[in-house]
Parts: sequence; C-alpha cells; structure tokens
Amino acid sequence: MKKIFLCISFIIAVILSNTSCSDYLDIVPEGTPSLDNAFSNRINSFRFLTTCYSYLPHFCAPGDAVGFLAGDEHWVIPKGTGFIDSRIGTLRSWEIGRGSQNSNAPYQNFWDGQNASVNLWVAIRDCNIFLSNIHKPKDLNDYERNRWISEVKFLKAYYHFYLFQLYGPIPIMDTEISVDGETEDVRRYRDPVDDVVAYISNLLDESLEYLPLYIANESEEMGRITQPIAKAVKAQLLLLAASPLFNGNSDYSDVKDNKGVALFPANYDENKWKLAADAALDAINTATEAGHTMYYFREPLIISDATRKVLDIGEAVTERWNKEIIWGSTRSVSTLQQVAMTRTTTSTSIYARGLLAPTLTVAEQFYSSNGVPISEDNGAFWSANYPNRYEITTIPNEGNNPYYLEVGQQTANLHLNREPRFYANLAFDRGTRYRSGLANDAQATLGKYRFRRLEVSGVITSEDYSITGYTNKKVCSYKTDITSSSTVPHAYAFPIIRLADLYLMYAEALNETLSSPDQGVYDAIDVVRGRAGIPKVTEAWRLYSKYPNKPATREGLREIIRMERLNELACEGKRFWDMRRWKIELPSEIKGWNIRGEDAVTFYRVTIVFERPKFTYKDFLWPLKIEAIQKNPNLVQNPGW
Repeated sequence: MKKIFLCISFIIAVILSNTSCSDYLDIVPEGTPSLDNAFSNRINSFRFLTTCYSYLPHFCAPGDAVGFLAGDEHWVIPKGTGFIDSRIGTLRSWEIGRGSQNSNAPYQNFWDGQNASVNLWVAIRDCNIFLSNIHKPKDLNDYERNRWISEVKFLKAYYHFYLFQLYGPIPIMDTEISVDGETEDVRRYRDPVDDVVAYISNLLDESLEYLPLYIANESEEMGRITQPIAKAVKAQLLLLAASPLFNGNSDYSDVKDNKGVALFPANYDENKWKLAADAALDAINTATEAGHTMYYFREPLIISDATRKVLDIGEAVTERWNKEIIWGSTRSVSTLQQVAMTRTTTSTSIYARGLLAPTLTVAEQFYSSNGVPISEDNGAFWSANYPNRYEITTIPNEGNNPYYLEVGQQTANLHLNREPRFYANLAFDRGTRYRSGLANDAQATLGKYRFRRLEVSGVITSEDYSITGYTNKKVCSYKTDITSSSTVPHAYAFPIIRLADLYLMYAEALNETLSSPDQGVYDAIDVVRGRAGIPKVTEAWRLYSKYPNKPATREGLREIIRMERLNELACEGKRFWDMRRWKIELPSEIKGWNIRGEDAVTFYRVTIVFERPKFTYKDFLWPLKIEAIQKNPNLVQNPGW
C-alpha cells in the first residue's frame, strides 16, 4: 500500500508539474481530497486551488455561455435537430432569449446549480474553505501560498460579482457556511446593492496584494489571475453599479426584505460614474504596464490593406494570447468554431455547421464605411439607399468590394459600404473569407459565402444552416481550416476581457461625469475606432453625419459610445450584458432573411424568425427558484417574478 501511495503521489506530481494552462484550469479534479488531507501538502492544496478555478462560468460554449443566446445577438435553428441537442447542449440560455425564463425551474440557475449551471454558492464555499486552511501545508513556500490566497480572493469576488450581475442584491458569504444546512445560520438575507458592490470591490483590492503583474511562465500558467485581470473586473463591477439598472432604478425602488431593508438604491448617484471611470483608467494603466496593447495583425502576408484590417479586428479575438487579451478563457473553442464556421465554395465539408446566427438587428447596427450609423450617413450612397437597404443590388468592382464581397453577384444594399467590423464579424450571402494558406487575397482565391437555399452555405440539410442568413465569422480564426472531410479548429484563448473593452468602459464612465465631453473621452473612443479603420469620432460626425454636433453633448456621445461597444464587441457575447445594465428592452421580433429563398429576389425578404413575449422590467434580473425561497423565507424574490 505504501508503494502504491508513493506511486500515485509521483504521478500526481508529474501531472501538476507538466500541466498546461489549457488543462489544469479546465478540469474539475476527480477525487478532490477530503478536508482531513486536502491541505496536508502542496500537491493536494494545489488540487483544491484548481477546484476553486473550475467553477468559472463557460464564456465560449454557445449552449452554456449566457451572453451568446440569452439576448438578441444570435439565434439558432429550431430545437430538435441531432447536432444541436448532442453538441451545443440543451440551450438553456436560448430558452431565456426566447422569453421562457421562469421561477419554478429557472434556466441557467447559478443560484442552485441547476439547468446547465454550476452552483456558485458552492464555489464561494470552496473558496472560503481554501482561505481558512491554506496555512496548513508545511511544504508550501510563502510566495506560492500568498499568490494562491490572492487568486482565491479574486475568484471569491468574481463569483459574487457573477451572481450580482444575474440577480442583483445577493447574500454576502464572507465566511465558510454549509450550503446544505437548514439552521438559521444559512437562512441568509440578501444584502443591499451598494453593500454588495462595496464588498466585492474591497475583496478585489485585497486580491491585488500578491497577484503577479503578468504571467512569467506562459507555457504553464496562462489563464491564472493577474493584477490587470483583477482591476479590469473591478472596472466592470463599478460600471455595472453606475449603470441605469442599479443606479436610481425606479422600477426596483420599493423592493424590501422582511426586515424592511431596501435592497436597491432609490436615488441616482453621479459619483458612481466617477468611481467607475477611475477604476477603468487604473485598469488601463496597469494593463499597459503589464505589456497589454491594442492588437494589430503583423504577419508578413501578401494581402491588401482591406483584408489586413479585417484580420486586425478578428484576430484580436482569435490570435492565441495576443497582448490585447487581458483575461482569456482556457476552455476549448472547438465547438464554438464548429457551430459558427460556415461552408464556402472552396469546401463542401459537413463539419462546418454554420448554426450560430447573428440577427438582422446586429447586421444593421454596424457603421457605414464613414464610421457613423447608416441611418445618419449623409454621403451619396447611404442618403439614397438607407430607405432601400433591403433591396437587391449588383456588387460593383470598386473600392474594397473585391476583398469583402463577390463582385458581379447580387446582394442587399445593406451589405455595401460598411465599416471593416461588419466584414470581420459577419459571414453573409455573397460575402468572402480569407483563410490561412491562400497565396493572396485576390478575388479568385477567396472563399465565397452563398446562403440561399441549396447553396453551399445555405439550407441543404435539416440541421446545418443559419436561421437568419448570417453567421458569426468573428470567433472563427482565419487559421481554422476546412477540408472536404473535417474542420480543423485553431485553438485560442477566448477573450473574457480585452483592452478595447476597457477603453470603452472608461469612455462611457468618464462621459457621465462631465457636463459636456472632453478630449479624454474622445481619445479613449478613438483608440478603438483607429484599430477599426474608421475616422475619429468628432471627425466622422462632422464630415459624414446628418447630426454633426452629436458628439458634443453628453447625451449624444452616450448614444455613440453605446453603439461603439455594440460594434466593437459584437458576436463575443457581450451585447446581452450591456443591454441589461443600460435597461434597454430586447425587441419582440427576431429578424433575418428568408433563408428558404433560392434566388436573390426571394432570399432578400425580411423575415420574422421568432416572436418572443414582450420584454418587461422583470426580465432584467433573473428569478430565484420558488423552492429556494420556501427553504429560506428571508430571501425576497426579484421584482415581477
């Protein structure tokens, strides 16, 4: 038995010493040690650390990641097809997007750990257990012990933050309490919003003490928490607290617990925007100190500036561990790319499913090539064609069209003269794709998307097609290859937070603190717009918009910044969270093209893909399960549920 134990210990040590970040942060260790020996030595303690990491939500699995399908950014084909059920999962988040959230058996129930979710209270409990016991192992040096403590403090703060995003006021679980008990010590009250925010913010500050500025051992530790990650999450937290959902939201002002304690702040507080702006700027400065920069594609390829710009935008997401990614997920992106990847005329592979379908709303939100909304563009093309944006046109051989569209073919006016982010994010009918291995990006070499019925990218089988006539191109690396028999996905770290996000957080928060915008706000926006290949914000509106003074007012610039976030972070699962905190109701109608059309005339007809129940104030926060409230009558249900 002693020999067996030594052998097992040696194997564990080898595994831990050779594990890459894509493994040890991705797997819940089997046989997590009991508390009797969980902290008896460094190896077991490290296993418990990985357990604390293992509860991180899925950020890039389409069926599990809340942001992809719970809002109106993507839609998928009707349920019941074999691939959706077996590979994407049971689509609990999509049920929320369809308006089916409920309090009897809530979807994506992170409170109780049901319906495709983990119980984040268990995650917090395990973090508390770790912090209470990590002093025990004698073979753990002070550097590792202190760093692990900081990591787990961050994780504990993040799990509170994630619950706060979903449910609003939550109980603060600062000490170790059994989640299975029935005594009064587990019948906790929900703490008021401001108390929850202060607690999470302070815990994030505490976590900074021993977190590294950057990961030195990149081959083994990428994905572990750093100072820039902790500061970026604090910026997210304070921006959420300053936003309309929680800052003076009159819909929730009367919500009180059974002690009469108000759970939501009744009054608007502009200082919350100041705190958010300061936190975002601090996060930017720390990220810059750690070497994070805006991504630009530098590969020495024989391609046009137009194609290079599309790669600037797309590879900021899919270039593995590029310097723009502040926090990246170590979970596999294979399924994400498989359900997003769309067949082109260069391949007939059935392994590119083309299911993850951005909606027509997303397609319309991108700017014109002049960097302003297409409804505002005063140039000749959009002044004439905005009312006729759904009508058919023949693609002319001019400008950047040979790199973005199939010249000479028919498409909708909507697809012409758009900003580079439109072409980087969306695969659409008669659009093109550049991929690794092509000699150049000449029109003849590019992959061609053809989405009409029975065409290579369209409805051919019963379970492999886009329901809207668009697919998510952004999450598919140009290095992901399709052969006649398979798809070979390029592995990358899906960005949870990237630097462009931080710049736009800072711009949004700073704008709300000023009576009129200043250069600091414009500069933060223009860092992002510059990489996107569009003019600076004041220049674009002055030269190309019907409303040239829009960026000069706080209200006008607020609208611009929100649109900038929706465009820059499109198709990454961020839209859902932003729309919620801005208190913008989702539309009842999900729209796309008529995917059953076999020619341009019948395909380019706007079609209602799904009509969801009317969105109301209750949909901005998720319900607590009725059973949870019955077990703990001190919990008050969220408004409207």
